[in-house]
Amino acid sequence: MSGRETGPPVWVLLRGLSRSAAHWGDFPARLEAAGLGRAICIDLPGNGEASALASPIDIAAMLTHVRARLGDLHITTAVHVLALSMGGMVACEWATRYPVELRSIVLVNSSLRGISRLTQRLQPSAWPSLLRLLLWPASDECWERTIHRLTSSHAERRDAVVAEWVALRRARPVSRSNALRQLLAAARYSAPRVAPAVPLLVLVGLGDVLVDPRCSIALAQRWNVRLVQHPHAGHDLPLDDPHWLIAALLAWQVDLPKLHLAR
Repeated sequence: MSGRETGPPVWVLLRGLSRSAAHWGDFPARLEAAGLGRAICIDLPGNGEASALASPIDIAAMLTHVRARLGDLHITTAVHVLALSMGGMVACEWATRYPVELRSIVLVNSSLRGISRLTQRLQPSAWPSLLRLLLWPASDECWERTIHRLTSSHAERRDAVVAEWVALRRARPVSRSNALRQLLAAARYSAPRVAPAVPLLVLVGLGDVLVDPRCSIALAQRWNVRLVQHPHAGHDLPLDDPHWLIAALLAWQVDLPKLHLAR
């Protein structure tokens, strides 16, 4: 993969724990319509189109899968990565191991061991609900309604979104064992020793009740990178305010040439 960007920019979109590419909804189309470039959504092993695979218990193996999928798609130029939650850990690993393959990474509501405490990376108020889902049988609607409550600050849209998510879950279910393996991988992954040598933007929704917003703030401070805060969006910021996210990406792309010249 070349470090040069020839033609329209390519954005790789990565989701988090038990979420699939389909959970981006119409956001990839919005990204392309805004002129940001081509959007490619890749499922992590165990989710979505890759739901038949066993989820690795380490982030590096997830990265291997993502890079292989890009190879299958014949992507040969450096890419931008927009990564949510656990997807942000994959992006950090990517930037650490293969920085020449990336133009930039944008982390949304992510967290890293070694920078934030466990009780910040997964807020204690969410533990009982998640444990019930992972350890006891739950209907598809119960599962998705719980996830929506923990990841979105827009309760008024819950019924419509949950109905869509239930359909996605029934089409490509994520096994309980894979969800647990992904949770273990996320818990085990530690922050790189030094900041990735790739332009990095951190976005955080201050209404996140799943991952403490202080995780993103601490990450940005540790690595001395730009932080942009949404005043009330939840963990699933692309769902809660896609317009705001697109505007943030457009502003980021304008500033990127200066950051690359400084490297």
